[in-house]
Formats: sequence, C-alpha cells, structure tokens
Amino acid sequence: MSKDIIKPSILAGFMELIPSEQILFNKMMDTIRENYEKFGFLPIDTPVIEKAEVLLAKGGGETEQQIYRFEKGDADLALRFDLTVPLARYVAQHFSELTFPFRRYHIGKVYRGEKAQRGRFREFYQCDIDIIGNGSLDIINDAEIPSIIYSTFKDLGFDSFTIKVNNRKVLKGFFQWLGIEDSTEILRTVDKLEKIGLDGVVKELEEQGLGTTTIEKILGFIQIKGSNEEKLNSLENLKIESQIFNEGLEELKAVNHYVGLFGVPEDNCSIDLTIARGLDYYTGTVYETFLNDYPQIGSICSGGRYDNLAEYYTKQKLPGVGISIGLTRLFYQLKEAKLINVEDNSLTKVIIIPMAGYLEKAVGIGKVLRENNINTQIYLEKAKMGKKFGFADKLNIPYALIIGEEEVKQSKYTLRNMGTGDQTMFSIDEILSRLNN
Repeated sequence: MSKDIIKPSILAGFMELIPSEQILFNKMMDTIRENYEKFGFLPIDTPVIEKAEVLLAKGGGETEQQIYRFEKGDADLALRFDLTVPLARYVAQHFSELTFPFRRYHIGKVYRGEKAQRGRFREFYQCDIDIIGNGSLDIINDAEIPSIIYSTFKDLGFDSFTIKVNNRKVLKGFFQWLGIEDSTEILRTVDKLEKIGLDGVVKELEEQGLGTTTIEKILGFIQIKGSNEEKLNSLENLKIESQIFNEGLEELKAVNHYVGLFGVPEDNCSIDLTIARGLDYYTGTVYETFLNDYPQIGSICSGGRYDNLAEYYTKQKLPGVGISIGLTRLFYQLKEAKLINVEDNSLTKVIIIPMAGYLEKAVGIGKVLRENNINTQIYLEKAKMGKKFGFADKLNIPYALIIGEEEVKQSKYTLRNMGTGDQTMFSIDEILSRLNN
C-alpha cells in the first residue's frame, strides 16, 4: 500500500528562508540587538501565548479581528499580536522587581491574522525598545530615541535615511483651535499623505464633513517647509491659543535641541507635521523612518510617546516612549529591492578533509580549532577529493585543512586557500595564528 505524498508548502503570510538568507537575517538581528544593548537596554522575553483577556484588555477594533485566538480546556488563549501589550502586562506584573526608568528591548515573533499579500506577513519578527518611567519620564528620552535609530541603521549599512519627528499634541491642539474636538480620523488621514497623496487627503477630509476653508488651513499647516528651526518658528508664529498645542510645541523644540546634542545630523532627522501615527495610544512625540532613495518601501522604523502604558493592568502611571523595527518585513522589502545581498552560504571558517584512515586525527584537530573559537566542520563522508573540495566551494568555506599520511608524519597540515587554490603545510600553532587573523 503506497502512501499519498503531501505537497510540502507553508501557509500564506509566513516567511521561510534558505540558510544563506537566514545568515544575513541573523546578522541584521544581531546588529539591531548590539545597538540596543549599546544604549543600555535590557533584554526580556514574554510568552508567545497570553491570556486573551490580557491581550484584549483595550477591546474591540482591528486588534480583535486580527488576533489568533483559541481555547485549550477552560483557558481562553491568544497569540501576541505585538510586543507592546505584553510589555504593559510584564511591567505591571513585575513592577516591584524592576528599576525605573526601565529600559527594555525585546526581539521576537508576533502574529496577526491579516489578509495575506505581498510584503505583509502573519508571522513576523519585531525588534522593540521602550523606556518606561514611574510616574513621569523626561522629554530628553524622546530625543535619545532618534540617536538609537540613527546608530542602528548606520550600522546596518544605510546612509541616506530620514527619521521624521512630530508631536501629537501639536496636531491635537491645532485641530481643537479649528474647532475639531475629535481629530482621530483626521490624524489617520494626515498620516496617509505619503500613501494617498494630497488629492487623496483632500478627498478623505471632505468625506469627513470638513469645509473648504478648514481643509485649506489643514493643508497649509502640514505643508510648512524649511529647516527644523524654521518649521518651529513657523509654528510659533501661528500664535495658536491652545494649551495642548503650546505644550506639544515646547516638547518638539526640546526634542529637536537634544537630538542634535546626541549627534544626529539634521540631514537624518526632520520635523514633519504629516507624521501622526495611526495608533490611538500615542500622545506626544511620534517617529517614522524612511529610506530616502526608496520611499516605496514605506516606514522602516516607527514609534512614539504614550502617557500610560499599563492602565488596564495597574493603577500606577507608567509613561513611556519606544520604537519598533518590523525586521521580517524590512528584510523582505530590502531583498526585493536588491538593497541587500546574500554573501555567506556557511558560517564555517575551515573544513577538515581527512584522507582514509585519518578521521580520528581530524576529530582531534577539529576540537583544538573550535577551542580557539574557529568555526570548524569535518567532512565525514566517503568521497573523492574533487567532490570534497566541490562541497567546500558550494558553501564558500574559505579554507580546507587536509590531513593524510605525510601531514601526520611531519606534524604539519596542509592548509588550502579555497579562493586562490594555494596550499602550504603549517604547524597547528601557525594554522591557529592564520585563521584567527
């Protein structure tokens, strides 16, 4: 009786990489992690599965529609859809064990039941940092965030990118001054300017019932031009009588001042009054980061300030500021745009190729090399020499170490440069010195 063969495949909206791609993905993740740690952030990890009541504390809306939810026995469970809600639960639960301001980073997978489409994923890695205060959090923390973004993307190999900064209080105060109390939908429309263009924004604002004069004032406001200082002066010259507007303006001034002190060039950090961030919980500074030459990729890093992270889990007031890099989507977009290239098919520095009868010697030398932090592989299969070298070539392994009768007799081993084909016999100490350079 023959078995039916199941066609191997994965679900739509999930990403799976071949080893050479995974090596590159992991290097990007390591670069992000190293930068987060360089700025004093501490690692945490939370369960992928949480109680549904915890994840849905805010309730309703798009989150409830996209969440993966299921029951196991009497438990109502859900897969985490971001890393911020688990952070809120974590901080509330471990409040007495943490030191504030609490600086954490979290790199992990999240799950969203979105409609599967090119470049959108249902399972993806997020790389988050947040600074959480106990009762209050100084505005200078908002200015440090762009310096972390700048450092991270420079180390990832990018030069031409812009961190766009705004303040939700400035927007909210401006809309209140126009007589618009609920500006939620307007903020979402303004935030889509890059995607739908000016005409699209006008159309949506008209559909929201705004008059021509009001729309003209909004368009004039979000299109204020100039350097960061000139934009701030223009905002001040509007003489808007709104406490929340002026509060936001002072915060934006402070962030702009300190960002410079943190060493971020103005070419890489710009005040942009169209940046609103669609999520409702942002209350102050907001960020979006774009590659200047590839705007079609969209934002590659975003975040902002929120007043009370854990209001659904504790009475403690825990303001915070943070950002997130959607690494899976970023990797996919960069690969599609051919902005990153796979270079390594292996992480092995040297492959040991033993002649017949010298496998035990190869195992012993392999142990010595690994003890000296040299990534070493031993070719264990019986095969002709050409096939063994071909194996090393396909994986781009830079060196082969050949062990046979002559090598053992002289206590010197043939080290072959796989790139040039040159080979010379060396002692183990000489080999260690060469491979560690």
